[in-house]
Amino acid sequence: MIQPLSYVHPNAKIANNVVIDPFVTIGKNVEIGKGTWIGSNVAIMEGARIGEDCRIFPGAVISAIPQDLKFKGEKSLAIIGDNTTVRECATINRGTSVTGKTEVGDNCLIMAYAHIAHDCKIGDNCIIVNSVALGGHVTIGDYAIIGGLSAIHQFVSVGKHAMVSGGSLVRKDVPPYIKAAREPLSFVGINSIGLRRRGFADDKIKEIQDIFRILYQNNNNNTQALLKIETEIDASPERDEIISFIQNSGRGIMKGYQK
Repeated sequence: MIQPLSYVHPNAKIANNVVIDPFVTIGKNVEIGKGTWIGSNVAIMEGARIGEDCRIFPGAVISAIPQDLKFKGEKSLAIIGDNTTVRECATINRGTSVTGKTEVGDNCLIMAYAHIAHDCKIGDNCIIVNSVALGGHVTIGDYAIIGGLSAIHQFVSVGKHAMVSGGSLVRKDVPPYIKAAREPLSFVGINSIGLRRRGFADDKIKEIQDIFRILYQNNNNNTQALLKIETEIDASPERDEIISFIQNSGRGIMKGYQK
């Protein structure tokens, strides 16, 4: 159902049961999947790909060109997965020639006034809280939660199941499974409550605690910690995820526990 007070470009591909409220603008080269609702005064610009059963609230802007002075008008996309909610006045810019796309996964909640810059990659089941600002090329792993008013520096990665405290300045990579808080941002424990809610067993949570104790609380540098983790902790998907994240960190991981 498309309200007559909306504008939809003739070549936009809109599924039959999409609901488009009044005063929406949908540009060319846009695709929107079935069951999605587009609230009033939303702007969906060239290159948007919005999945099924999404909800886009009033004032949101999807797939505007990057706020990047190197952008020269190249073709690129802003991709949103299925069952994702984008709340009021959130902005998701499309990619640049570096990756060609900005991606938001399935089952995400992007709260009001959040900004997701060019070439970001947001995993599935993530929560980006009100007024969070993500610089370009930021990567957020599955199930991560970024607290309100946080600012994440370009090229930073936040690992799976991590939780970043509200109001944080995130300048370094945040490993998976942990809680990050304070200034400068530092390790304050593992995200045990979130892990239990997602079905992690107590022995698995203890394994993750043991890994981060070696990394952050036993006076090891990163090289020493990785060697001890590999020799003292049995191989598992979680252990290997943590090791791989640290080894591939582009900006270096954040600090350990600060008293």
